Amino acid sequence: MLSQQNRFLYIDLSSKTISSKEPEETFLRSFPGGRGWALPYLLQNLEPGTDALSPDNILAVTTSVISGARGPAMPRVIVCSKSPLTGSFGESEAGGFWAPELKKAGFGAIFIQGRASHPVYILIRDGQVEIREAGHLWGLETGSAQDSLRQELDDQRVRVLQIGPAGENLVRYAGIVNELAHFNGRNGLGAVMGSKNLKAIAVRGTEEIRVADPERIRSINAWTAKEGLQKPQGATLRRHGTLPLVRSFQEMGALPTRNWTRGTFWGGEEISPENLHETIYIEPKSCFACPIRCKRRARVDNEQYTVDPRFGGPEYETVAALGSVLEIADPYLLAKANELCNRYALDTISLGMTVGWLMEAVERGFLGTEDCDGLEVRFGRGEVLLPLIEKVAHREGIGDKMAEGSLRLARSLGLENEDFLLQVKGQEVPMHDPRVKTGVALQYALSDYGADHLVAVHDFSFATSDSPGITEASGLGIFQPVDPLSLGPEKVRLFYYMDLYWSLVDMLGMCTFGFVPRGPIPVEMMIDLIRAVTGWSVTLWELMKAAERTIHLARLFNLREGFSPADDCLPPRFFTDFKDGPLAGKGGIDPQEFKEAVKLRYEFMGWDVVTGKPRLERLKELNLEDFFGPG
Repeated sequence: MLSQQNRFLYIDLSSKTISSKEPEETFLRSFPGGRGWALPYLLQNLEPGTDALSPDNILAVTTSVISGARGPAMPRVIVCSKSPLTGSFGESEAGGFWAPELKKAGFGAIFIQGRASHPVYILIRDGQVEIREAGHLWGLETGSAQDSLRQELDDQRVRVLQIGPAGENLVRYAGIVNELAHFNGRNGLGAVMGSKNLKAIAVRGTEEIRVADPERIRSINAWTAKEGLQKPQGATLRRHGTLPLVRSFQEMGALPTRNWTRGTFWGGEEISPENLHETIYIEPKSCFACPIRCKRRARVDNEQYTVDPRFGGPEYETVAALGSVLEIADPYLLAKANELCNRYALDTISLGMTVGWLMEAVERGFLGTEDCDGLEVRFGRGEVLLPLIEKVAHREGIGDKMAEGSLRLARSLGLENEDFLLQVKGQEVPMHDPRVKTGVALQYALSDYGADHLVAVHDFSFATSDSPGITEASGLGIFQPVDPLSLGPEKVRLFYYMDLYWSLVDMLGMCTFGFVPRGPIPVEMMIDLIRAVTGWSVTLWELMKAAERTIHLARLFNLREGFSPADDCLPPRFFTDFKDGPLAGKGGIDPQEFKEAVKLRYEFMGWDVVTGKPRLERLKELNLEDFFGPG
């Protein structure tokens, strides 16, 4: 029964062939979803060295064995491919409503290869699949495209996963969006869709999702809506989303400011959660079946800007990347910039960091106004932000080089070795300073898909005896507080365990804001939820081993693409002390300590410390020896 709910769909856009198959239950137990479905297929069917923007690249759009059930915080669609931004394994998750709709339409995953000769979209309705013309949609921003599709299909309940003009123009950090505000934002997977001339995947399903214990699922959802939202994690997410991080980091002295040259922002109060809610935000919104309702919606209607709430609103990452990093403090401008990025489907983190790099290059005299199409690209110049977004999305003027990402932009100008380039494996760093939580330093360096802040749970969740990681997640094996600044064995062990746990959450399409320690739902209740959907007598051990398999497979993918331990690194700026604020004169990560921590994590994983390759005996233990290969 369960395999029928997770049928795999295979589409070749070049030949217009469509097929499907039902995975074996033994496969689903070993790989219950997400990257676990994508990585074996990519390793077996994608030739090493394939250009990420060629027809031969494969786009995997996946759910999991529990997707579609009406449980809390489990709505995510997981998109995987070879990333055009990094050249490594690429992965990005998004909430919303699309993944449950795909399950209700009869499929668990879609594997797309080839390139259509002209723009197309895929329509999936209750098990029926069509490839349709999309010339009339090509060039439209996301709101207009979704409206046109729903009108064409005469169904306002069709769920649309799509790219915007940024993906059509192969911007290397273009995203994929569903319902206009739920983004697979990182790794440039929208450009992979664009390279295939694939505008959208429209889905409508009416099939009932079969679950083993519907009453248990209802009770867990009811608990989350009542007791869960009384916990600090749930209450804060409902009230402010992720925005409280602005104030926390500002007070700490670790708010990324002026391309990370400062840790405090003169406009911190203007972009505080209180002021943003006063000026731009309206009610929170929910993803499918989730009572936490942590999504923000922004509305602006003044003499300068009009912002449509359909496109959501800026969360912490966007407020920092387009705000403090660039020294822009205007909340109305930030709301408009966020809306524009969502209309064009652009990753706001990579965009903000690329603009930040350009601003510092100008201020340090490497570039001039004439190199920036006459724009005064300097910190604090908010008037250049919207024009730069337009230029990037349409690859016009300086935007054409910026659309390649900060690493390629710097290389094109001979500046890749300067100390103000903040990226790992080609992906720009997110808005969390690893100098105040060193587990994040390990996340940035060791993430298989480039710098990312959602590889593992952050250090502050385990900092004190009353932290949620200690009080509510002891089943994960961490019983004592761990110093956020430590890089010793206790920190590497914490990162190792949390990497497995968070990989599991991602693989199952669960939201990291739903489950402890970041969210309110306990680990034991998460296991109950999986059992209630699948009918399997799963254990945390079994699930963590499934997650571990995917980490090894992603490592093997990257090694065959030419990555090595030298790529598991940090930008130089994080090895220097803070220059202002409460942390002035301290904070720089010790390079030797960091090197030893990375080496110890290799050893914990069973990877060769010289080559970084998983050892054969470890792969045998995980039943992955068929992927070992030469080298």
